[in-house]
Amino acid sequence: MKILQIANKAPYPPKDGGSIATLTMSRGFRDLGHEVTVLAMNTSKHPVHVDDIPEDLSRDIRFILVDVDTALYPFKALKNLLFSSLPYNAERFITKDFTDRLMKLLSDEEFDVIQLEGLYLAPYMPLIRKHSKAHVAMRAHNIEHEIWERTVKQRSGLTKLYTSIIAQRVRKMELKYLNRYDAMVPITSRDGDILKSLGCTLPVHVSPTGINSADFNKYNSKPDFPSIFHIGALDWSPNQEGIEWFLKNCWKKLYREYPELKFYIAGRNAPDHIRNINEPNVVFLGEVDNAYAFMEEKAIMVVPLLSGSGMRIKIIEGMALGKSIVSTSIGSEGIETSHGENIIIGDDPQNFTSGIESLLNNFDNFEAIGRNARKFIEAKYDNLSISKALTGFYKEHI
Repeated sequence: MKILQIANKAPYPPKDGGSIATLTMSRGFRDLGHEVTVLAMNTSKHPVHVDDIPEDLSRDIRFILVDVDTALYPFKALKNLLFSSLPYNAERFITKDFTDRLMKLLSDEEFDVIQLEGLYLAPYMPLIRKHSKAHVAMRAHNIEHEIWERTVKQRSGLTKLYTSIIAQRVRKMELKYLNRYDAMVPITSRDGDILKSLGCTLPVHVSPTGINSADFNKYNSKPDFPSIFHIGALDWSPNQEGIEWFLKNCWKKLYREYPELKFYIAGRNAPDHIRNINEPNVVFLGEVDNAYAFMEEKAIMVVPLLSGSGMRIKIIEGMALGKSIVSTSIGSEGIETSHGENIIIGDDPQNFTSGIESLLNNFDNFEAIGRNARKFIEAKYDNLSISKALTGFYKEHI
């Protein structure tokens, strides 16, 4: 098949959940012998040059990058608030340059499948319908309005009011386009159930982000025990809120009981209030050169998410590396984990902290959780199998 993936940010380098999910699927399509084109916005927030993409990817996957300025501008945000029904976070991705490049691509070539990587590509549906007869699928990386509704609960004052308006607009947008595609491809079964409950009548196929075992098997050295770490995109507000919650409610107790314990924070684009955290034994590293190598050398991974939606790719990667992970239910949402077997779940400060202590105090338990995590991912999240199932679904419905 000839497949076009459309993304609102370049999938390389794969340093956050969205880019990893897009690129992993591109590799799966390629490995199955399909002709793959990725048309992506080259945003001011995540800029990349096409020549930076490694040859082993660019040789078999065609990447077309279009420069798009998605920076947040207060005046434009105010104008959007007063005069538009679209959420500002979606409006930023509607540009003439991208529209023109998409229209030219669709006019010049025919595709069997067009896969939209996320809700914010939905406004391009009228253009796609006008210029292409391809089977169009929405790959729902998450339930967008759920992220914003959960974020509202973490805010106060004017920011709470503004976030509430954004949440309402995102929900309306999600419902508006819900049945305008040909297929819905949620990333988790839970998200699929939610989309159906919202009124989705399209054929639905759940397609999680998978892993290539070979990418992880070379990382198998002993970690620095005891140590705790968090890694993720630090410009994403749910990650910021989770870190602040953990420091306020869990870290002080842990540090008092384990004075040699260190908490490492890694991730790119951290705001000043995360970058300048002043807590004992908290080490801010920022963006690391090799995320897998960093994760390998640390012991316990914490994912204290209080909002968000979809699938946390970093949990999938952490489990593939054999990490013992302590997460909230929201953090592990959409991944069929088993508490106490391949992950530890804690939704309040007491249980989250005691979950970490259960690993610090019992090295055998720490190793068993990590070992079971790796086996779980290898059995459930093989990328080639996931990609093969998705292309089979497409062939069935084209």
